[in-house]
Amino acid sequence: MASRTIAPSLQQLIKSERSMIVMSDENSMMKQILATHTPDGREVDVKPLFQLVEDIMSRASPAVDPVFVSSQTRIETWEDKTQQTSLIAMLEALSFTIDRVACEIQYKSSAGGDAHTTTVTILNNLASFPWEAKLVITLAAFALSYGEFWLLAQIYSSNQLAKSVAILKQVPTILEHSALLKPRFDALNNLIKAMMDVTRSIIELKGLPSMYISKDSAPLSTALSHIPTAVYWTIRAVVACAAQISSLSSMGPEHAIMAGATETWELSTLAHKIRNILDHLNKQLALCYKYIEENIDLETYQMLQNLLDSVQIDNMKILKALISAKEDLPLLDGSAKRRVNLEVLRRKNVLLLISSLDFPRDELSILEQIYSESRVNLSRMEYEIVWIPIVDRSVIWTESLQKQFETLQTTMPWYSVYSPSLIQKPVIRFIREKWHFRNKPILVVLDPQGKVVSPNAIHMMWIWGSTAFPFTSLREEALWREETWKLELLVDGIDPTILDWIKEGKFIYLYGGTDMEWIRKFTTTARTVASIARIPLELVYVGKSTKREQVRKCITAITVEKLSYCWQDLAMVWFFWTRLESMMFSKIQLGNTVDVDPMLREIKKLLSYDKEGGWAVLSKGSFVFVNGHSSTVLPTFTEYDAWKEYVTQKGFEIACMDYHNVLRPDSLPCCRFEFATAVGRIPETMKCPECLRIMDKYMSFLCCHDESTINALT
Repeated sequence: MASRTIAPSLQQLIKSERSMIVMSDENSMMKQILATHTPDGREVDVKPLFQLVEDIMSRASPAVDPVFVSSQTRIETWEDKTQQTSLIAMLEALSFTIDRVACEIQYKSSAGGDAHTTTVTILNNLASFPWEAKLVITLAAFALSYGEFWLLAQIYSSNQLAKSVAILKQVPTILEHSALLKPRFDALNNLIKAMMDVTRSIIELKGLPSMYISKDSAPLSTALSHIPTAVYWTIRAVVACAAQISSLSSMGPEHAIMAGATETWELSTLAHKIRNILDHLNKQLALCYKYIEENIDLETYQMLQNLLDSVQIDNMKILKALISAKEDLPLLDGSAKRRVNLEVLRRKNVLLLISSLDFPRDELSILEQIYSESRVNLSRMEYEIVWIPIVDRSVIWTESLQKQFETLQTTMPWYSVYSPSLIQKPVIRFIREKWHFRNKPILVVLDPQGKVVSPNAIHMMWIWGSTAFPFTSLREEALWREETWKLELLVDGIDPTILDWIKEGKFIYLYGGTDMEWIRKFTTTARTVASIARIPLELVYVGKSTKREQVRKCITAITVEKLSYCWQDLAMVWFFWTRLESMMFSKIQLGNTVDVDPMLREIKKLLSYDKEGGWAVLSKGSFVFVNGHSSTVLPTFTEYDAWKEYVTQKGFEIACMDYHNVLRPDSLPCCRFEFATAVGRIPETMKCPECLRIMDKYMSFLCCHDESTINALT
């Protein structure tokens, strides 16, 4: 029992000691390798020579199992005269060195020298060269003998000179035993492929753009520190491969077959070692590319910022920075359904419609209507809309997403970016950080010089449509100066029937909510009071900003019971509330507050009431005399007897307003505003529209249950 307890500990100790010995040997060996490196500062472009080596290796393949059957490098395709000249010049400079290394490899291989000693000798001969040059020169030296061997194998049957030389090297005999030697050839091919892959990765590392990644940067410095090890083991693998070819030629295939298992195992072990080195290099290479990408993205981001901060003669530089300048036809003309160049936007007012692929159908429908009306009125065609689709680059682009994008794109009559891939990552980052895009559509306005004149004109578009052109903040302020708190502000552009009632001077009560019991009491009581007071009354149900399925049910019930007039099209309900929210955001964007802006105060009251049950806006023609919550509006009518005596004296609307104001302080509901994170710019603080105190801020999670259902039905 005791021996069983002690044995694992003893094994661990032995394993630990072996590991320490191996590590010590590795460290000692690497010190020896590094000591051979005394570069003279010369720069060697090894790519042309390596391409030549690749070409030799791809052609010098055993007929039994080609090594590189799909090589992309072929000398006859080198049409670039400069590249050919560069290669010739390099060979003239390095031919002696290559021959010297080739002789060293061939001599030591034939003599059966120690692989490590041979490798160190080669490194000493190449001491003044950079690490990648040492490796490529050694591979070129090996390619001479390896290429010669397989050249003879390929042509000896058709060329008498080649046949005579091949017989001297025992090539025909070797090929006769190719089936028995196949495991050896396979192992040799795998090792050569690993050697070439490592060399390719090292050249790639050394060729990284210094403007985006310095040698001192963590990913590159780590990678470079492993290059000496990679070069050593790859050259050592070259020596092993050369020894295999030499033994085949000098000792014959019988000896090779007898020693087959051992030799094959050694080659496979080396290939495994080289593959591990390759995996590590590639991981570091991936980190380097990530580092470079981040720096390029940062440069693009800063360039975009600088462009928007500086004065431009037109909008072309800005648009090319936002939409890939490399693409010749980056836009799709929604009306002509053909691809076009950015030139169609030169020196025009451009409205960048920025959204995800989840574009609300109602929102798109209303925007199309506004856009189409502007096209009819030629005096308002001074602007163009361009859809900028924003997609998450971390999500794999699937056929389903492509179909969703194309379906959305085909419905748009304006210009759109041909593919989401044309919007680069730093541009997406800029749009999110500087223009505060989350997921809800925004409309960024660029003037003919590319200057941002409105960070989000979507609110202006919903409130005033194309009348808001040129959609600048100054135009927004001017339009608000023309507005007053009246009923037209709430319903303009939605329902001409209500506008007719306003012209007729009727009493018009807009009301909302989803409590059918309250709706029945309110409409019945309001009509009763109107009948007693002998006033012409119209009631209009405008639903609720959320709970669309419940709103639909309420519309059906109100219609069946003939309680009041209501909008059958839910898009009109959506537009009413969207315009109202846009009014609030527009004024907040302009810096207005409820304590100095009575109109904003009334807008915020109405939005708050929507979150807390029923409500009603009472007007006579344009004049709004009550904007109240269900808790005060219904009692105002049920207690009509308390204020009816003032109707003759003050008029119905003033008497009603005065009594409602008396009730309000006793039953003020809590004020609440909900801002979805998708809206972008969210105010840091807000004052209550009722008491003007700073409101408390909470974080909430909301689900209205029926939104997906309603989207499918509409």
